[in-house]
Amino acid sequence: MSDDTAGGALGGMTALVTGASSGIGRETVRTLARDGADVVLAARREARLREVADGVADAHGVTAEVVPTDVTDPDQVEALVAAARERLDGLDVVVANAGVAAGSAIETMTDDEYRRMMAVNTDGVFYLTRAALPALREAGGHLVYVGSFAGKFPRPYNPVYAATKWWVRGFAKSVSAQVGDDGVGVTVVNPAAVRTEFEVGDQTMAERYEPGEVVEPAEVADAIAFAAKQSPSMVHELDLYERDKLTGF
Repeated sequence: MSDDTAGGALGGMTALVTGASSGIGRETVRTLARDGADVVLAARREARLREVADGVADAHGVTAEVVPTDVTDPDQVEALVAAARERLDGLDVVVANAGVAAGSAIETMTDDEYRRMMAVNTDGVFYLTRAALPALREAGGHLVYVGSFAGKFPRPYNPVYAATKWWVRGFAKSVSAQVGDDGVGVTVVNPAAVRTEFEVGDQTMAERYEPGEVVEPAEVADAIAFAAKQSPSMVHELDLYERDKLTGF
């Protein structure tokens, strides 16, 4: 990790973000680049990734590398991390953001819906963590997991999605326990509803909510960037909810 990071800026650092083609991932790339980090963008939609990468490179003068990746394929994830290290000479921040929701009720959920959520939300997070830890140990870097409100409280709408986010949160905390002595920071960020293209039922979250009703993706990105700047300490967990979120409790 370079001395250029002093004062909280991310200049001299390299950050990798999965699910970077839209929503929280896209805004995280923009925010990290704004704060000076070179960025590696991963998702399946290459054209969307290149649009985001070109935008941040032009706006902030950083290097932005595109590596199309299916996080459910361990070989592709290994290649992603290798490309990040080779092209940008190291890796300081990794943001495990890729996630999906599918189906709802247990009785009507298909095998494909179940397996898709498990593959992206849990397997993909494991593959990324396994591949990235050697580089993060070398850099004394930071691993940020995008969790969810659904990973802390019961969720009647989609118990399987909620269970994957409980898994992410528990995994993040235990990874932190395993690698803390190596100087690797670990943060889990738990947003509630966020206005993105994330689909719930037959609507995206952006269609479901008006601006100001729930959390905006840029707010989550700011929280991720804040966590990435902490050194040698770490922010271990951050919750981002709309202000009336807990009134129902």
